[in-house]
Amino acid sequence: MSTTVNLDTLTSQLDALEARASDQIRRAASPPALEQLRISLLGKKGGQLSGVLGAMGALPHAQRPLIGQRANVLKQEIQELLNERLRQLEDAALTERLTKEAVDTSAPATYTPLGHAHPLLGTLDEIVTIFCGLGYQVVDGPEIETDHYNFSALNIPEDHPAREMQDTFYLAGGELLRTHTSPVQIRHLEGHTPPVRVIAPGRVYRRDAVDATHSPIFHQVEVLAVDEGLNFGHLRGTVIQFLQAFFGELPLRFRASYFPFTEPSAEVDVQWQGRWLEVMGCGMVDPAVLEGLGLDPERWSGFAAGMGVERACMVRHGIDDIRRLFSSDLRFLRQF
Repeated sequence: MSTTVNLDTLTSQLDALEARASDQIRRAASPPALEQLRISLLGKKGGQLSGVLGAMGALPHAQRPLIGQRANVLKQEIQELLNERLRQLEDAALTERLTKEAVDTSAPATYTPLGHAHPLLGTLDEIVTIFCGLGYQVVDGPEIETDHYNFSALNIPEDHPAREMQDTFYLAGGELLRTHTSPVQIRHLEGHTPPVRVIAPGRVYRRDAVDATHSPIFHQVEVLAVDEGLNFGHLRGTVIQFLQAFFGELPLRFRASYFPFTEPSAEVDVQWQGRWLEVMGCGMVDPAVLEGLGLDPERWSGFAAGMGVERACMVRHGIDDIRRLFSSDLRFLRQF
């Protein structure tokens, strides 16, 4: 700029730049073209606005703030126009893509891939099938239970240590999420007179930290038989028959154990990959449980057994981490 530059000249140049920028931005046809225009208008080196501001040094000091203020307002206006035009271009591109890639959801499918059972549900179904073949009936019950059915009716009073081992999630009103499916057995016996042979599969909850072998949500299968003259031999034969049907001809053993609702009680192990692995707990129904249900323990006897479905599934399929069963990772699930 020459020394003839004055306030009116620079103001006119800014007005002309404003009109020119508005027209050019409106006609920009793509985001890349819009970016080149932004550099041309507002670039620090070679930008049209910078060119006008560069001549501001020829003005008297008192007039420079007026041009500076006008330039700042213009810069903000141009930036807003650029942003608005970019949104318009992006919206138009998205609309065009949606139109081109539209799918007619009313058209009949040309191919429907076959699904398959989740390994956990497949294991549960197989366990149920084996026991149904042994003459057991499937029964179900609520997952939200009362203290009575989950603990007291199973010979687990308020101060019993087993409650700490089965710490659960307590709800308003004194209810809780069941820690095992044994309450289903109590509910069934309340409404049915022996003899009974039932299996109770379902989801249970315990306040366990998540790791490779524990989950706060898992599945159990409980087995109950009550009849006249049942003894531990009947229990042992039933357990052996089931485990051999499920795992095959594997070495197994019974170890003395303790459960509040059975007496005597035992843990059952199978020899798996060179080591003993606990797969089931069992025992004869404690007479106190039968008496609580109004059944004469001198006449009736029974046995119960229970196992975790996740453990059985992991052993069957060689799964090393229980969390894989709940991850919904298709790369894992497609193996089964």
